[in-house]
Amino acid sequence: MKKSMIEVAYQVLTNNDGAMPFVDLWKDVSQEMGFSQTQFEDNIAQFYTDLSLDGRFLNMSQNTWDLRSRHTYSESVMILSQLTRMMKKKKNQKSLKMD
Repeated sequence: MKKSMIEVAYQVLTNNDGAMPFVDLWKDVSQEMGFSQTQFEDNIAQFYTDLSLDGRFLNMSQNTWDLRSRHTYSESVMILSQLTRMMKKKKNQKSLKMD
């Protein structure tokens, strides 16, 4: 039975000692899945969405990803609040440039 992209991502991160940049994780997953260049380009958005929605993964600073199980609840909350603040700051900066 063929594994899904998200299951392969879980396997890749499990075999890795720590967090990985999204691009490196995607390259490893697409290589493991045997994607062509077209499939590589066509599936990246779906992979990012799946990764974001799956509770086993944690989006850390600067678009690095890790397994949530490697982090305490407090660490996870702190990381998510930092990301939220960064996103709000970027949004405010964009709106100031438009004015």
